[in-house]
Amino acid sequence: MATKRRRNIAALGAVTLVGLALSACGSGGGGVPEATGDASEGTTTDEITFWDPYPQHTDGTPWDTLVKSCAPQGSTITRTAAPTADLINQLTTSVREGNAPDVILLDNPAMPEAVGAGLVATADQVGIDSSGIDENLLGPGVVDGTTYGIPFGSNALGLYYNADILSAAGIDPASITDWAALENALAAVTAAGDKGITFSGIAGEEGVFQALPWYWGAGADLSDLGSAEAVATGQLMSDWIGNGYAPKSAATDNQSAAWDLFLTGEYAFAENGSWFAAAAADAGFEVGVIPIPAKDGGVAPVPTGGEFLMAPVQSENASDHFANAAAVISCLTEGDKLLETNETLGYLAAKPEVRAEQVAANPLWEPWAPIVEGAQGRTTELGAEYVDVSARLSEALQTSLNAAGDSAQVETAFKDAAES
Repeated sequence: MATKRRRNIAALGAVTLVGLALSACGSGGGGVPEATGDASEGTTTDEITFWDPYPQHTDGTPWDTLVKSCAPQGSTITRTAAPTADLINQLTTSVREGNAPDVILLDNPAMPEAVGAGLVATADQVGIDSSGIDENLLGPGVVDGTTYGIPFGSNALGLYYNADILSAAGIDPASITDWAALENALAAVTAAGDKGITFSGIAGEEGVFQALPWYWGAGADLSDLGSAEAVATGQLMSDWIGNGYAPKSAATDNQSAAWDLFLTGEYAFAENGSWFAAAAADAGFEVGVIPIPAKDGGVAPVPTGGEFLMAPVQSENASDHFANAAAVISCLTEGDKLLETNETLGYLAAKPEVRAEQVAANPLWEPWAPIVEGAQGRTTELGAEYVDVSARLSEALQTSLNAAGDSAQVETAFKDAAES
């Protein structure tokens, strides 16, 4: 088993990807006591409340333990976890009633909504330091030129492949650099009796997240859901099901379900996230990863994944709450704790020097770092409008997947999405 593990790690680590390195920018903090990396200062209350969207990380898990270790001296952290949609609703109520948490961690597409509703304070008000963070990863936390929250890291999407299936079909994964090459590979492996590709097409943001690399890779713009490029995206994924390359369950599969299908060893490809990189090394077959190809060649941009740390607005004792938030956020995003935060959650750090440490220590991360560096924020251009656009895109994608290749249905779905 150890031999297989080393072979799989090498397969993942040896792939060379082309990425776009972006410079970092920052906005300085101020107005509250400076937070320290060891979280030894910056609080005036005994209990600090911390909300995050990770209900799977229960009490006593590594993430729970890490968060609570960031309590400043003399304080304790009470952590509450719920899905993002629930957190937004609860945050709205808590801000209105004057009992908002000190810190909240929200999925990055929810940032403009939270800002637009007046639920979160600016980074400058709180004293959050965003310096050193990659510009593309910080982007979703900047609304109308003002920084509100910061990411500790990011995850990204790539195209995993079963090296044994591709080898048997005579396919070099490095040759898959556009949609045509991918289509040829899918046709070849299915003709040989294997299965094609797994992905998550489930309704909602998770399915949109997985569709966006193909959408952007086609040259489509989120401001024009009815464009020929947008329709091409729906047709591509619809044809996968119509041609038998992808399972019909893709329309309802979440990312975990799609990954489980890939782990059966029956599928040649799986579009999925960097958070499965470690699991890929333990698969019962050799796994590699390549970037998702753009329609006409090159690397498709993927959406930045991950969450943002920020401080809700406070109606009373704001400076005390902001001091708490600054101390805890600093603890999780600076120094050695930033590395620990990302390794605990399976993310790549939002600061290039820490990301480089991760890659140097673990070859599993090597192919993923350039993908993260070339990713783009889902809400960076549309802001709060993204929520509505994403919902309409999700409806078009669902219709397309269920159409199983019917081009008339696909085109109508996207035209309707543009006009609704």
